[in-house]
Amino acid sequence: MMSTSSPEAVKKLLENMQTDLRSLSMECKKKFPPVKEAAESGIVKIKTIAARNTDILAALKENSSEVVQPFLMGCGTKEPKITQLCLAAIQRLMSHEVVSEAAAGNIINMLWQLMENGLEELKLLQTVLVLLTTNTVVHDEVLSKAIVLCFRLHFTKDNITNNTAAATVRQVVTVVFERMVAEDERFKGIVEQPPPVQGNTNRRSVSTLRPSAKDAYMLFQDLCQLVNADAPYWLVGMTEMTRTFGLELLESVLNDFPGVFLQHQEFSFLLKERVCPLVIKLFSPNIKFRQGSSSAASPAPVEKPYFPICMRLLRVVSVLIKHFYSLLVTECEIFLSLLVKFLDGEKPQWLRAVAVESVHRLCVQPHLLRSFCQSYDMKQHSTKVFRDIVNALGSFIQSLFIVPNAGNVAAVGAPAGTAQGGPGTGGVSGTLTTQAAFEYRGTWIPLMTVSVQGSAKATYLEMLDKVEPPSIPEGYAMSVAFSALLDLVRGITTMIERELAAEEEAAAEFREAHPDQEWKPQPGAHLVWEEMVNACWCGLLAALSLLLDASTDETATENILKAELTMASLCGRLGLVTPRDAFITAICKASLPPHYALTVLSSNAATLSSKAYSIQGQNVQIISPSSESHQQVVAVGQPLTAQPQGTVVLTAKNIQCMRTLLNLAHCHGAVLGTSWQLVLATLQHLVWILGLKPGVGGALKPGRAVEGPSTVSVFYNLCIELVFIFLSSRYLDDVSLHHLINALCSLSLEAMEMAYGNNKEPSLFAVAKLLETGLVNMDRIEILWRPLTGHLLEVCQHPNSRMREWGAEALTALIKAGLAYKHDPPLAQNQRLQLLLLNPLKELSNVLHADIRQKQLECVLQILQSQGDSLGPGWPLVLGVIGAIRNDQGESLIRTAFQCLQLVVTDFLPTMPCTCLQIVVDVAGSFGLQNQELNISLTSIGLLWNISDYFFQRGEAITQELEREEEALQKQAQEKGETLNRPFHPAPPFDCLWLCLYAKLGELCVDPRPAVRKSAGQTLFSTIAAHGTLLQQPTWHIVVWKVLFQLLDCVRTSSTTADKEKIESGGGNILIHHSRDTAEKQWAETWVLTLAGVARIFNTRRYLLQQLGDFFEAWEVLLNHIQSAALSKNNEVSLAALKSFQEILQIVTPVKDSDKAGDALAAMGVPPVLIDPLSASGPGRPLVRSDSLLERLTRYNGAELQAPPPGEESALEDSALWWSAWNTWYRMGTDSTRPPTGPTEKLSFIPSQPFLTALIQIFPALYQHIKANFSMEDLKKLGVILHGAVSVPISSDASPFILPSYTEAVLTNLQEAVLTALDVLQKAICVGTENLQVMYPAIFEQLLLFVEFSCKPPQYGRMETKHVANAKYNQAEWVALNYVPFAERSLEVVVDLYHKTACHKAVINEKVLQNIIKTLRMPLSLKYACPSESTWKLAVSSLLKVLSIGLPVARQHASSGKFDTMWPELANAFEDFLFTKSTPPDNLSIQEFQKNEAIDVEVVQLISTEILPFANFIPKDFVGQIMAMLNKGSIHSQSPSFTEAEIDVRMREEFSKVCFETLLQFSFSNKVSTPQEGYISRMALSVLLKRSQDVLRRYVEDERLSGRCPLPRQQVTEIIFVLKAISTLMDSLKKTQPENVDGNTWAQVIALYPTLVECITCSSSEVSSALKEALGPFKDFMQPPVSKVQNGES
Repeated sequence: MMSTSSPEAVKKLLENMQTDLRSLSMECKKKFPPVKEAAESGIVKIKTIAARNTDILAALKENSSEVVQPFLMGCGTKEPKITQLCLAAIQRLMSHEVVSEAAAGNIINMLWQLMENGLEELKLLQTVLVLLTTNTVVHDEVLSKAIVLCFRLHFTKDNITNNTAAATVRQVVTVVFERMVAEDERFKGIVEQPPPVQGNTNRRSVSTLRPSAKDAYMLFQDLCQLVNADAPYWLVGMTEMTRTFGLELLESVLNDFPGVFLQHQEFSFLLKERVCPLVIKLFSPNIKFRQGSSSAASPAPVEKPYFPICMRLLRVVSVLIKHFYSLLVTECEIFLSLLVKFLDGEKPQWLRAVAVESVHRLCVQPHLLRSFCQSYDMKQHSTKVFRDIVNALGSFIQSLFIVPNAGNVAAVGAPAGTAQGGPGTGGVSGTLTTQAAFEYRGTWIPLMTVSVQGSAKATYLEMLDKVEPPSIPEGYAMSVAFSALLDLVRGITTMIERELAAEEEAAAEFREAHPDQEWKPQPGAHLVWEEMVNACWCGLLAALSLLLDASTDETATENILKAELTMASLCGRLGLVTPRDAFITAICKASLPPHYALTVLSSNAATLSSKAYSIQGQNVQIISPSSESHQQVVAVGQPLTAQPQGTVVLTAKNIQCMRTLLNLAHCHGAVLGTSWQLVLATLQHLVWILGLKPGVGGALKPGRAVEGPSTVSVFYNLCIELVFIFLSSRYLDDVSLHHLINALCSLSLEAMEMAYGNNKEPSLFAVAKLLETGLVNMDRIEILWRPLTGHLLEVCQHPNSRMREWGAEALTALIKAGLAYKHDPPLAQNQRLQLLLLNPLKELSNVLHADIRQKQLECVLQILQSQGDSLGPGWPLVLGVIGAIRNDQGESLIRTAFQCLQLVVTDFLPTMPCTCLQIVVDVAGSFGLQNQELNISLTSIGLLWNISDYFFQRGEAITQELEREEEALQKQAQEKGETLNRPFHPAPPFDCLWLCLYAKLGELCVDPRPAVRKSAGQTLFSTIAAHGTLLQQPTWHIVVWKVLFQLLDCVRTSSTTADKEKIESGGGNILIHHSRDTAEKQWAETWVLTLAGVARIFNTRRYLLQQLGDFFEAWEVLLNHIQSAALSKNNEVSLAALKSFQEILQIVTPVKDSDKAGDALAAMGVPPVLIDPLSASGPGRPLVRSDSLLERLTRYNGAELQAPPPGEESALEDSALWWSAWNTWYRMGTDSTRPPTGPTEKLSFIPSQPFLTALIQIFPALYQHIKANFSMEDLKKLGVILHGAVSVPISSDASPFILPSYTEAVLTNLQEAVLTALDVLQKAICVGTENLQVMYPAIFEQLLLFVEFSCKPPQYGRMETKHVANAKYNQAEWVALNYVPFAERSLEVVVDLYHKTACHKAVINEKVLQNIIKTLRMPLSLKYACPSESTWKLAVSSLLKVLSIGLPVARQHASSGKFDTMWPELANAFEDFLFTKSTPPDNLSIQEFQKNEAIDVEVVQLISTEILPFANFIPKDFVGQIMAMLNKGSIHSQSPSFTEAEIDVRMREEFSKVCFETLLQFSFSNKVSTPQEGYISRMALSVLLKRSQDVLRRYVEDERLSGRCPLPRQQVTEIIFVLKAISTLMDSLKKTQPENVDGNTWAQVIALYPTLVECITCSSSEVSSALKEALGPFKDFMQPPVSKVQNGES
């Protein structure tokens, strides 16, 4: 379109004007000539202007009055056609802006006339409009006239005109104000003098305004007047006016031109002084009106609230509040309070609906709301407007539920019925009711879509055409209120959050720029935000909670939840705890089934419901949820309570709320703070009801089968969302994280409380989530570790097993994860963190429950397997855990712990700090000491061996590290001024490590279990043997005194106090060997092992130990131990003690290269007795080792025997050691062989044969070293011991082993040993010096004592012993040994020795020979009564041998008188032997008897060869005794027990014969030196003959008397003997020189003859033959008698 000022346009205008004028002149030619003329002159005028002026338009405007005149005149004709043409032409001029002010006035006047005439009304309006819009020439009265004209037209009868006029008025009013805005714009840059402030309220205060502003002012002022039904000041000529139209115009001006009122004081003044009072006045009927009553008090034209006005007033109020709130603070307060009142339930429905719409309009303007809050709520003594608005909304919503739509008849009718029927019948299934609605306690309110979110599109506020109040559909008010609530929440929260974000950004920038300064936000903003929230939250919460409960629509529910969620989040961000918790509580309650008892929530709700907020007499109650809403059931489950109850139901809405809760926790965790408690408590209950159980890592899984595909997805989604909550905890700041942890902990505490005292499944939610949170926040685990683990440790002590199991699961999982996590800096460089992570593991050791310890140990095992190499400083903790075992824990725990230890020992010793090695030793030791599992104890001892091996291999490295550590510790100790305190302190650290190991093994050596003791003992001594070389010399001092001797002390004490009760079996079905079936016997084995081990060490380390200063003391102590053991009442121990004794003695002999240790003994016939400490006898389990002990020992055998250092040891010291040993030996011997003194009933203890044997066998070796100073005194001591030892009886059950069989004449080992000892002595004396030889008699004495045993076994105290043959095996009887072989052997030794020493001075002086004879007299006299036949035979032969040596010596020394006492002994000995009182045994065979007789004969022969020929050197008495003896023997009476057949043999004829012969030989010997001797022999003969005579006579007598009866056997034998003796005598007489025979003798011989003849009559053939032999020799006497002379001479 062409511009109006372009040349073309101007040309066109000129043409058109001329055309218009021509047309006008044509029309008026006839009727109105003046007009025609004017038109024509107008044409000329235009042409002239066009021709003269370059700026045609300006010229036209200048002359516009003239130019317009013709057309005005044309209008004046009132002819329609002409009028129309003129108006069109005028409009064309106006549109080209060529009308001047004057012309305009004229035009308006003309239009006024037309109006009054009612002509061309629409055209008029059009013209006015064109005039006012195209230019600004119309002002003041002209303008007002134009406006009045439009108003007047508005009130015509014609509808079209009315409406057009109304529109024109609106446009004109707008134009007026637009002109003012434009004018302001033009003068914007010019600084004006501010107008003087006007104190008066004169309405005419317009002098200060510019023209357009003045027009606007006048117009607005009059509008107010008109609405108020007052006369206008400026719009003169108004005839009528409606309030509705006035209000609409006011509203449009206020709404469209707020700037005018805000910038100009005059206008502001109008607002304050005119508009507000007007509005308030108009509102009055509405305020006073109560539904159902009408009051006549109101002065307003309308008594009843009038919908059109009321609605428009509310619109005006909305605009006022919206735009001029800052000017009209007080007025707005009144308006808002009114608005709140209109929501009251007693107001008409339409009024409430419109009011709600108005409120909604406010709710979408958060900044406005903020202003309210600042202006009212935050000021003292001011109405809390903002709060009231929110509360009013809440009340309004409640009232809709509580008062069912009173006053709205339509709503009560049919729809309500159907609506109520709907949900009642179909609501349960959730399929029929598709319409969104709220339902609460029977009231059902549909929900409509009223406006787009965030905009308040009103329905009833826009009904400007309605005069009657409209009927409000059901649910409309609720829907608007609902939208208002949501918009309010959304608006406030987004506004505050945006500002918060901006502030945070500013803070971040500030910190970047000034890192050293503290950021300080403006406090004002925060206060406002907090006040806003504080003001609105109660009302919001009440309303939202109610709606949430009543909502049946998922979307509505979602919106409500979202509102609650955003509010909760905002409160959290602002740090407003109570409101935050209140909103969260609401969501939580909605998530749970109705009336679900959950203490956290109810306590919170209680604090809220006690605050009922009153709003001008209305109460906003926080309504408790109703349970009637019909919802789809999603899940049925158990409530989480201590007492089991029925099931509870979760609906879809519960799940929806739960989702919100999850969302809250997930997205807003940072602001939850303490309300985590609420959220988590609720989730815990929901999870419980849904039956979700925690799985690995704490994530939840459905614990039971779920039905239906929809439900399954619900469940899994919930599970996933639950996981996300805790995953997102990694984004929380530290404080929030602590809140989360604290909440979980207190939840867990409640769960623990609930789980006390019952075995119900506990809720593990909290524990599982603690685990999950910990795992997610590994990167900053340090800050939450203590509370987290502290709590989990408490859980681990819970009596409910499921609960504790999970506590432990969580704790161990966290520890493992913590150690595995790649921390920065890594754990290796952050020792503190590592110890922090491991500490809870250690704390678990204090828990008594086995299952927890099991988990703990499994955890340790896993840590070792995965992180074992990098534990470093954590080792002491880990080892502490492994070692924290107690005997009350049961096997499996100990087994697991032990697995860990095994792993440590096999794999990790090299990686751990050396300072931990001692702990490893302690821990291994503690496993040895536990008594639950024997195998573990034994294996742990094996581990100790492996550890020692490790020490040995890595000795240097360990030493260096330990010494470095030691220096550091020393330094620390010095700084603190303390002394360094560690075990075995003065020893170097590496040695201390060994000492700890030894000490631990030492403890195990006195364990109550024998197998453990055995194994530990073997290991201890093996380690000392194998690795002892590593120790420094001073350390050996500690080993000897603190380890070895201490161990010996303990073992000795335990052994001596051990129980003697029999142990039935070793548990299970292990049989115990009888040698180990009491504790005492088992301890004995230990004692043996220990002693042997210590002795062995003394042995192998002898040279090293000797360099220690106190070797002699140690030697004494060791000997003392050996002595105690030897004297212990246990055969095994005592024997072993001797073996150890032997061992230490053997080694002491300085070993020459050529000799071996045992040769010296072997040479003396003593078998060397060695003990191998590793293979000590006795049952018990073999020690299982990873490689054989033997191999290891051979590996180290280089270290076994140390060569002596060069240079001789001090001989003196050596002999001191030996004498110390001798004293020990002596004490052992004395004590062990001393017979018991008391009564034998409670027989104490009798040493065993092997023991005594060993004891005695030691002597020879010992003697070799002490012989130099061995004195007579010592010999006596020895004798006592030897005698005692031999006298000890043996128990009957041992006898079969010691005595192979009674009949064999075998010496026991002991007896052998005793003789050997004496043998060694006598050999030593033999080669020794003269002064040694005085000992011979003592040795004889000793031996002779032993010889006596053959006849008189020794007594042992008062003990009764049985003969071995009579003892019953296996009874507790004591058996005297068969001492015969021993005695006999001793006798042989005596003979042998005497043989060598008969001529020794001491032997002669001490009357040894006499003693020998005296001793032999006993067996000789007993003869057949001897225990053994061999004894007397040996005695005889020995006597003969001794005499053959001794008699010449005795004769030699006859003069000295040293042998005087011997002769009578000898005579008695012969007498006792040859004429024994004992009878030969019945079963003695003839051959035997003859042999025995031969022995007797031998004796007689000795007498005849060795004694009688030397009678002159021999005392007379002795010879006399011998003669008497021979005499007695020559007619020996036989024993009465012989049989007839044997009689001739048994008569000892040979013996008698020899006696007789010897007697005779001696009697008639021609060597008679003294008369006395001859006398003796003669006397002997006469006695003999006389006896013969008596016997014969008596026989004859008896024979005669007896008649036919034979005589008794012995008498016959006797007579035969006598006869034989006579024949022998006759023979002897024949052989002897006649001169040697006494005459008397002959007479007696011849006198026998008659008696012999008498005997001829005897009936016995034997007697007859003997008689024959006796009578035979008498023929030699038959000689012729010789002359008496001859006879007399002789």
